[in-house]
Amino acid sequence: MSGCDCDAVKQPARQPLMPVAEALARLLEATQPTSLLETVPVLQALGRVLAQTPLAAVDVPPAANSAMDGYAVCRADLQAGAEVCLPVSQRIAAGSAPTPLEPGSAARIFTGAEIPAGADAVIIQEQARAEGGSVWLPGEVKARQNIRPQGQDVQQGQPVLACGSRLQAADLGVLASVGLADVQVYKRLKVALLCTGDELVQPGMPLAPGQIYNSNRFLLQGLLQGLGMEVIDLGQVDDTPEATEAALQRASEQADLIISTGGVSVGEEDHIKGCVEKLGALALWRINLKPGKPLAYGHVNQVPFFGLPGNPGSAMITFCLFARPCLLKQQGMNSQPPLSVKVPAGFVRTREIGRQEYLRVRLEDGVLKPFANQSSGMLSSASWSNGLALIPPRTCIEEGQLVDFIPLSELLG
Repeated sequence: MSGCDCDAVKQPARQPLMPVAEALARLLEATQPTSLLETVPVLQALGRVLAQTPLAAVDVPPAANSAMDGYAVCRADLQAGAEVCLPVSQRIAAGSAPTPLEPGSAARIFTGAEIPAGADAVIIQEQARAEGGSVWLPGEVKARQNIRPQGQDVQQGQPVLACGSRLQAADLGVLASVGLADVQVYKRLKVALLCTGDELVQPGMPLAPGQIYNSNRFLLQGLLQGLGMEVIDLGQVDDTPEATEAALQRASEQADLIISTGGVSVGEEDHIKGCVEKLGALALWRINLKPGKPLAYGHVNQVPFFGLPGNPGSAMITFCLFARPCLLKQQGMNSQPPLSVKVPAGFVRTREIGRQEYLRVRLEDGVLKPFANQSSGMLSSASWSNGLALIPPRTCIEEGQLVDFIPLSELLG
């Protein structure tokens, strides 16, 4: 279940803070895609990653059809510059098979219905005037007017979607439109999640002095489920070397990747670092990032490991910026950076900071408004916001200045 090359990501001690882009590039370089495949029905393939390049089994549409309700005609039967009255020889509804158009006649036709042989245009019903069993039609009609040609959308044998695509709802419709009932995808990654800290309490239990509720477990499980991953929830691990080592050993036997929060510092109660090094290897990184400067990466028995900060704001940002793209690559997805757009700042920043900052912001009335408290311990800021504003290192911001805005929709699914 190995998915990393940890030698590629080691950071020497006492080095300057690593730029965000460099850290991500090194992590992605070390990430190895899965090779495990399975075939699933298209109806169950939402969010899955294609392990093949599917080919269209049919043309879409399979035959030329009408784009409008109206009358199918042969232009040779019309008279330029004058109305002409033609008998209506047949009525063609969507799903019915037409007969060839009788010369000198028109066919009543409806949207999506197949064009009869011999017809080369459709006149919309608003331009026609029915009279008994005949219809008056204008003479000025363009060739192929209001006709969708066979194979206009997709042609038989054409690649439909690229291997490595993560399937969205529209993709399922496209696959169905070309006649595919099943599709080959990569197997879902199994991600083990564990949280450390004796101060953590599960919601619903009373809080004793010094304790807090464990929000990271719910945050990260939601983020992983949003990516379509299978979560192995190891719950809360006691702050002892024995419990930590046992949890990591169990995780490495069941999962394709391990994520933990907290416990990677050098305190007496921080046991993750020593246990990961005992079972594998660990690189502790200091990234030029706010929030989320500390990040651990390595492997436990050759299974990739991410150690995220314990503060929930930092855990969310580091997951979205680093763990998420690596997870998607390991899942077989073609790597793509999140969409960002330039948006005017609705705030002023007069103090330069040395780290690259990701402000939790809300896009309102065409400008970005930051949450009042950007502390790494504040998770409500992420719930309030709908995106992140990227502030480069040592940068002041004037009101109205264009800044990079990444919608949370690009990072949370």
